[in-house]
Amino acid sequence: MVDPRDPTATEPDAFDPRWGASQEPSLGPSAEPGPALGAGIGPDRADEAEAARSSAAETPPARDDRAAPAGAGNGDDPVLEIENLSISFFTRLREIPAVMDFSVKVMPGEAVGLVGESGCGKSTVALGVMQDLGVNGRIVGGSVRFKGRDMGSMSQSELRQIRGSQIAMIYQEPMASLNPAMRVGDQLAEVPMIHEGMARKEALAMARQVVADVRLPDPDRILRAYPHQLSGGQQQRIVIAMALMSKPALLILDEPTTALDVTVEAGIVDLVKDLGRKYGTSMLFISHNLGLILETCDRICVMYSGEAVETGSVDDVFDRMRHPYTQALFRSIPLPGANKNSRPLVPIRGNFPLPHERPQGCNFGPRCDHFVDGVCNVTDIPMEPVPGDDRHNTRCIRFDEIDWDAPPAHQAATEETPIGNVVLRLEDVKKYYHVSPGMFSGGDGQVVKANEALSFDARSGETLAIVGESGCGKSTLAKVLMGLETATSGNIMLYDQSIQNTPIEKRGTDTVSSVQMVFQNPFDTLNPSMSVGRQIVRALEIFGTARTDAERHQRMLELLDLVKLPRAFAERMPRQLSGGQKQRVGIARAFAGGAKVVVADEPVSALDVSVQAAVTQLLMDIQREHGTTLLFISHDLSVVRYLADRVLVMYLGHVVEIGSTEQVFAPPYHPYTEALLSAVPIADTAVEKRKIVLEGDIPSAMNPPPGCPFQTRCPWKDRVPGNRCETQMPPMRRMAGGHEIKCHLSDEEFASMRPVFSRAPEAAE
Repeated sequence: MVDPRDPTATEPDAFDPRWGASQEPSLGPSAEPGPALGAGIGPDRADEAEAARSSAAETPPARDDRAAPAGAGNGDDPVLEIENLSISFFTRLREIPAVMDFSVKVMPGEAVGLVGESGCGKSTVALGVMQDLGVNGRIVGGSVRFKGRDMGSMSQSELRQIRGSQIAMIYQEPMASLNPAMRVGDQLAEVPMIHEGMARKEALAMARQVVADVRLPDPDRILRAYPHQLSGGQQQRIVIAMALMSKPALLILDEPTTALDVTVEAGIVDLVKDLGRKYGTSMLFISHNLGLILETCDRICVMYSGEAVETGSVDDVFDRMRHPYTQALFRSIPLPGANKNSRPLVPIRGNFPLPHERPQGCNFGPRCDHFVDGVCNVTDIPMEPVPGDDRHNTRCIRFDEIDWDAPPAHQAATEETPIGNVVLRLEDVKKYYHVSPGMFSGGDGQVVKANEALSFDARSGETLAIVGESGCGKSTLAKVLMGLETATSGNIMLYDQSIQNTPIEKRGTDTVSSVQMVFQNPFDTLNPSMSVGRQIVRALEIFGTARTDAERHQRMLELLDLVKLPRAFAERMPRQLSGGQKQRVGIARAFAGGAKVVVADEPVSALDVSVQAAVTQLLMDIQREHGTTLLFISHDLSVVRYLADRVLVMYLGHVVEIGSTEQVFAPPYHPYTEALLSAVPIADTAVEKRKIVLEGDIPSAMNPPPGCPFQTRCPWKDRVPGNRCETQMPPMRRMAGGHEIKCHLSDEEFASMRPVFSRAPEAAE
């Protein structure tokens, strides 16, 4: 085991040979939500399988108390009251405590956010509320009361009446709650038909109204469609519609937007807030995104290692945090004002404790900058009220002694990486895919225009971010650069070598080693049957960077040092590593051949915020040392603003804007960039943001719209005279300082653009 106080280990050590390779215990067959769990109905209830297929919308008889969803009489009584809840999972070896002494209240019409790192117990709390912990999970202490009723004392029949009707749950993956073999309309309509005996005609009319409520265009087409014919955002809206058909008193959302684009996420968040107000629904919103919590919730509960460590109103906790873990989370995310050189992010040092190896006293003590031996590790720490705030509590014994305004002890400014000569240049690069005609359609097939006339360059020591929604062509560009695809036309120059027509299997070893990739999902990029050290040595063998086994072994150890992993990890298997540690191995392997250009495709999106900070800092450290050119593909503009020197914005295969980070994040913007910025959740109460929600999805690259590719969604389109947006491709216009924007807007319209972000007046004083 790695010492949790070891500053070189910045992510949890997920391996413990005494109970398996994963930090999280086995939850049994029903702990992971499957298709039957759309609203929390477990698969162990086989007699309810048909109804559970669309259980996100189990509908009880209509009620007349929609404005007061708490229902049980007094509107001052909590809808959900969790008191001293403790949940354990039982294996053959031991009891594993997952949640301990957890308490939270959700009042009528209130939205409570539940945040914390993976493994802290957030989803376990949600399953405990639903009384659906699987065969080896058990509530061992405390209580869960819904509308004053103890759910632990309810029969299975009573729980089935409540799940999905009065309490609904929305999971991260919408297809887990949708039956791929049923039309959307049938899935929605069967709920009132089964549970209320409603006639099919009335049920379909009700389904149509709910689809309209969640702002889906052409409800009749949506009702006729199968789930696979909808986009991810549309699928999630259908799941929300199913959950809200019964107008539940409590809606539990477990990371409902993690898999969605930032623009789709903004629309879903806006929708959830509006529907919550419309139906008076209380919400328990589980998320790792503090910006989303700020935008959607009234109160927040921060969890660490199975415990609530701080609770309070969003304003109190964000502005006057009183637990070191909450403070550490905020220091791990790129808030406005963070700078990778002068004010770098501060990763949380040490390791997340294993559930059965929690330290004495404060669970966060081994990672805390304010830890005092003999004070913080003597006895269990109770929740204490913070004077002067509304229901603000903290699990810190020293909260009134700490200087919360002091700068972080480990934050150190670094020198700016010098930008050198051009390493990579693209000129008018296009990538088209020819789609064969169907068996009965005839014709010559169609063309998918994935990349259109891409032109830009990247320099040594530079971080160039490539941003845009899914389907805009970012990953296709990465494949072309890597040689996994060849360009249809145009030129790609790596130094003085033309590589656009050379697939990877025909590229020389020097070229392959010079352009490497770090992938989004660290779990799928490592060979599960090879040790960490062997996988790095294998890359060294392929790249020919060392001549003997001894030299390769030494170089492998140096690469582990480079990515700040203990050398002992060379003997570990991938299953014995956490997600952040796997991503570090992937980075080490990418640099095994001395990569000059690294294409990082969403390299931190699958990681916790604290691990994101560590991996991001690692990439910056390696870039400073080696002068690496980093092409950083991301949809998270908060990370981009912190990390990038320049930003390239793509839409439907086109570059619509390119410039320095300061230029792209300040007006004038391309209208699409403006909408992207507006969709970014900012975890800072002092920042005001203009709201721009794009309607519709990216058009098909097989049938792009005429004229400007963005004209079907552009909120500025009416300001361009005539119909130029619909008939003419806009030119790439050069603004001040080399900033380029592809748009028909006039200079006067560009000059009239207001900033998306601004400081609140009281914060600016």
